[in-house]
Amino acid sequence: MTEHVIAVVVTHRRPDPLARSLKALASQSRPPDHLIVVDNDFSDSDTRVRDLVTGQPVPSTYLGSRRNLGGAGGFALGMLHALALGADWVWLADDDGRPADADVLATLMACAARHSLGEVSPMVCDIDDPSRLAFPLRRGLVWRRRVDELRVDGSGDLLEGIASLFNGALLSAATVEAVGVPDLRLFVRGDEVEVHRRLVRSGIRFGTCLDTSYLHPCGSDEFKPILGGRMHTQYPDDDTKRFFTYRNRGYLLSQPGLRKLQVQEWVRFGWFFLVSKRDPAGLREWVRLRRMGRRERFSR
Repeated sequence: MTEHVIAVVVTHRRPDPLARSLKALASQSRPPDHLIVVDNDFSDSDTRVRDLVTGQPVPSTYLGSRRNLGGAGGFALGMLHALALGADWVWLADDDGRPADADVLATLMACAARHSLGEVSPMVCDIDDPSRLAFPLRRGLVWRRRVDELRVDGSGDLLEGIASLFNGALLSAATVEAVGVPDLRLFVRGDEVEVHRRLVRSGIRFGTCLDTSYLHPCGSDEFKPILGGRMHTQYPDDDTKRFFTYRNRGYLLSQPGLRKLQVQEWVRFGWFFLVSKRDPAGLREWVRLRRMGRRERFSR
């Protein structure tokens, strides 16, 4: 019996990159059976996203949200709608990224079947330089920034237990039921870390397929090296991004499975703000935002 795959894309006022993303999704050699686009904070006067969705060559659903639910709430809404439509698999995509070629979905499905996975992700590569990863990936104590650095231990086509979520991630319906959907309260930043945490604790097999990739704008600039590059800290240049990053991380590191990282977190950010930046005020703000998250103060 053919498995029903539904792609879910979340967008917010970016119709041009969304158009490129939808084109790449719909033109897969194994196309999704249905496409759902969640349009955050949509306006009745701007129908560009709605028109893009209704014009796709695959059956599509437009979900306009008058409230901006963020990436977390947008994916939660789209994933639940996909389950309600009878999805066997849910394929997640962002509006500013796209599959690297026409065989990404077919490759992911084959990898999931071969290794009995409940979730499988492609490598997420820099859209301007696909030989580099869009986000640095830590394996043990070593940070990897290039695609060729991932095949270092004879792991074959699968990097098990590590996955970048939402950027081309494919999850079975049973996995979504067991792990849940992203937490609306997180809005943006860290929602993928929270779902990854639940995946690890669920015992479901998951990983990254090294035979395929998803292209995304590079996010490595946020990760600042310290201690000669042996460790990194995340420091977004935008105040709003820093607010959600640090507040949400305070919540995340208070959760089972991530609490063990708290000592390392204090060392990394203490060193970054006091030694690298010489910014005690920055450290105090980091502590304040982290405390908000730990206390679950999620007002925006």
